Amino acid sequence: MVGSRAWIPISLQISRRSTRLPCTAVFPSSGAIFDLDGIQKRVAELDERMSAPDFWDDQNAARALMAEVNPLKHRMEAFSSLKSRLEDIDATIELAQEADDDDLGREAVEEFGKWEKSLADFELLTLLNAPQDQASCYLTIHAGAGGTEACDWASMLLRMYMRWCERRGFTVTYLESTDGDDAGIRSVTVKVDGEYAYGYLKNERGIHRLVRISPFDSAGKRHTSFASLDATPEVSDSINIEILDKDLKVDTYRSGGKGGQNVNKVETAVRITHIPSGVIVACQNERSQLRNKEEAMNMLRAKLYQIEEDKKQAEADRQYSEKGDIGWGNQIRSYVFQPYQMVKDLRTGVESGNIQDVMDGNLDSFMNAYLRWITTPKKA
Repeated sequence: MVGSRAWIPISLQISRRSTRLPCTAVFPSSGAIFDLDGIQKRVAELDERMSAPDFWDDQNAARALMAEVNPLKHRMEAFSSLKSRLEDIDATIELAQEADDDDLGREAVEEFGKWEKSLADFELLTLLNAPQDQASCYLTIHAGAGGTEACDWASMLLRMYMRWCERRGFTVTYLESTDGDDAGIRSVTVKVDGEYAYGYLKNERGIHRLVRISPFDSAGKRHTSFASLDATPEVSDSINIEILDKDLKVDTYRSGGKGGQNVNKVETAVRITHIPSGVIVACQNERSQLRNKEEAMNMLRAKLYQIEEDKKQAEADRQYSEKGDIGWGNQIRSYVFQPYQMVKDLRTGVESGNIQDVMDGNLDSFMNAYLRWITTPKKA
């Protein structure tokens, strides 16, 4: 027999826990609650309603039910997978003990480490439970004051989030962008398609601050630049958002950038202004003016929906003053390149000294920490 069998105390602990994965669980780090019995009951109710012969008579209501039941089933499947994997690990440990097999025991402990990571991911899934969290989303970045330096910072942020989307397997579609005068971008809007895209990216809304020695300053001085990020969910047809034609101003113009023969020759790009709210959206991605208008209207619906949700959140913030400094107009994260390197989230305190890794899209530590932090009761 080779090895000290140091895995055995760990494996025995696993074995004691493995068959007792509860159907109702509270995660201590975030306070998130998973109630399997409650979810199964709700899914059964929805399945019964969906099996009715007249289910599709009201398509909006039908889509609303589908939008509710799919995330619930996803959670049930994820829980079932966790339970099955843990039972397999438990069985492997028992076999390793019976066979006095160190290698098999270490393999089980290694699998348990992977299982714990999956459990942490499942905890985050339970936190993404707001009505639109599972939706795709529109991501908009605006350069702040500061000219070329701010525009370059906006383009750096866009690259960072594109890398994050690649890591997640999300699809990104460019909808509209305005270049800076010398470098970078003044503004850009993209659509991010992927499960829970909005649930993650909504927590990135706010002001992002850059401190560095500007490559555009011949004197080599340190500059501070700002860029704002907004995220709005793609709103399903089941959500009624009233938009009157008389409240819209629609302008067409020639697109810039890639897009085929129509670009810079035909006014295919569309800009829509919602007069009562002052919201302006634009789309120039498609070669067809009609398609650009349809996408712009989808963006407008998303932004108007978000405005109403923000009003509700503002009311909640007045009741819970400890969350009052979390808002669109406030700085959420600082990125310092010189004189030292540090990325720090000003809400959770999470920081990283590996700034290049962060700019390459490794944002999970910041996003996950915020998801846990926002659900944790704060001191008055």
